Amino acid sequence: MSIDGTLVGSAQEFAVINPATEETVARAPDASEAQLDEAVNAARSAFPAWREMAWSDRANALRAMAERVLAHQDVLSDLLTQEQGKPLRDARGEIIRSAEWLNETASLSATEEQRISAAGRIHQVRHVPLGVIGAISPWNFPVSLAIWKIAPALLTGNTVVLKPSPYTPLTVLKIGELFLDLLPPGVLNVITGGDALGPLLTQHPGVDKIAFTGSTATGRAVMRSASATLKRLTLELGGNDPAIVLPDADVDVIASKLFWAAFRNAGQVCVASKRIYVHEAIYDQLIQALSKLAQENLPKPGHAENATIGPVQNKAQFERVRTLIESVRTAGGRLIEPAGVLPQTGYFIAPTLVDNPPEDWPIVQEEPFGPVVPLLRYSDIDDAITRANASPYGLGASVWGTDTDAATEVAARLEAGTVWINSGAAIDPVAPFGGHKQSGLGVENAREGLLEYTNIQVIAHSA
Repeated sequence: MSIDGTLVGSAQEFAVINPATEETVARAPDASEAQLDEAVNAARSAFPAWREMAWSDRANALRAMAERVLAHQDVLSDLLTQEQGKPLRDARGEIIRSAEWLNETASLSATEEQRISAAGRIHQVRHVPLGVIGAISPWNFPVSLAIWKIAPALLTGNTVVLKPSPYTPLTVLKIGELFLDLLPPGVLNVITGGDALGPLLTQHPGVDKIAFTGSTATGRAVMRSASATLKRLTLELGGNDPAIVLPDADVDVIASKLFWAAFRNAGQVCVASKRIYVHEAIYDQLIQALSKLAQENLPKPGHAENATIGPVQNKAQFERVRTLIESVRTAGGRLIEPAGVLPQTGYFIAPTLVDNPPEDWPIVQEEPFGPVVPLLRYSDIDDAITRANASPYGLGASVWGTDTDAATEVAARLEAGTVWINSGAAIDPVAPFGGHKQSGLGVENAREGLLEYTNIQVIAHSA
């Protein structure tokens, strides 16, 4: 772990499992409560000097961090595939995108404004850092979603205590080590631990804000825990993201894009297409095209040659997805599963389609977060929009069709933080990203996400 500029271990450790082999990759430190206190105190002590540093110097620190990540992309990519399971090319993509995010964030600013009232009073509107940020990142994109929090927090003058998921701590620990000589001691602290550590961090009185990515259920617990000291919150939570395929969609054009919008990272993407509403005129053609793609993309270990889909990341999620699939089978639903032999060890599930299940089945109502997707027929677009919006979630959505004006009209009626036209899960650092309804609070990325790490301060001068 990285605490106050020093690498430290812990008296207790936990195993990190390779989901492709079910073998232990390594053992990670299980931080004690005293070590959490040390990390928070180090961040608190480092805050005043870091806050006073010139914005340009903090931006240059982010650029140096990006350069360091790229210089070590081989070892980081390999480690990420071992602990997360995703194909090596996808792991490398995540590492490279993380460096790009650092550079893009470094170009942002929180410019001070001056506003003058009718009476002539001058108001300086400033954005000042919050203090110590407690960042908690998930296991599906361990590096990039950690960087989403680290970069804006540091740029705006905050210090950070980062806790990655216990399923995927290793690459983030390595990155903390790589950054040690690029930042003053205590500015970025990386600690790891099991389920007990998260609540200790979220309720810690020395932490001013929690930035969390994870499930809605855990997000509620984070919110309760943070309430005692009214910590600021950014919560990026679950989604059950609908895709609506319009009758004029060209199946040959969209099938591959839609398949990967649903099954990239074995479906373990917060904004993956998780319910696909398809007009009856092209339903059969599209399900046939997606079935063919599923057959061509059987999951393999992430280090295997030509791997495009890896295993589900952990056993608990593997069992949850299998239970959802079996619920369809038990209820008499039609599953479209590719033929082929999967690896005998590891948490492998083939990309699976569910043919037009009833709307009230769990496979439709719940977020699978795995490689299984229901396709649902519709004939009337108003009905499809109503069904798509009938969810407590509102993270992402997508609309697919040849007439982009018509698709945009449909998109504007969907209750989601981001709606893509003819693509899916294409998150960009220039666009704010956040959820509606129970998919979260606040936004990440772009200037709007940057300002989530600040308080507004107004200095008012009399006329």
